[in-house]
Amino acid sequence: MRLVTQRLVLRPPEPGDLDALHAILRDPRATRYWSTPPHAAIERTREWLDTTLATRPHEGEDFIVELDGLAVGKVGLYRFPEIGFIFHPDVWGQGIASEALAPVLERAFAVHGLAQVTADVDPRNAASLALLNRHGFRETHRAARTWLIGEEWCDSVYLALARP
Repeated sequence: MRLVTQRLVLRPPEPGDLDALHAILRDPRATRYWSTPPHAAIERTREWLDTTLATRPHEGEDFIVELDGLAVGKVGLYRFPEIGFIFHPDVWGQGIASEALAPVLERAFAVHGLAQVTADVDPRNAASLALLNRHGFRETHRAARTWLIGEEWCDSVYLALARP
């Protein structure tokens, strides 16, 4: 399954994506609000990728985002109905995340028949909150100390987008 937008190709992840994903997941800017600290060792990224590759079709659907043939991020529903995304900081501010998110949301409803798509975002992550808001997500509630990332407790803003 490949999704093509004006500038991007979204395709399923594969083992050959390890180096590109490690470049993202080891970057402290990219992982500032991610669910793990930066991946110091490529083995940690390999474990993460192996878990992603093992996701069965009825559980979720993730995509590697390519720009000009280079993997620059990932977006998808790792576990239905929750959306997640991460991009290399080199492509931030170019509309890449928004362009990649649109077809994945469309598939969530049209292909997978989800009643809603949800998101769990660190309240300090203003860029992700704004992106999700632009796509119609609305806050449902908040919770404190939901993620222990390294030595830091982080809070969550929960959002949902209902089927159109």
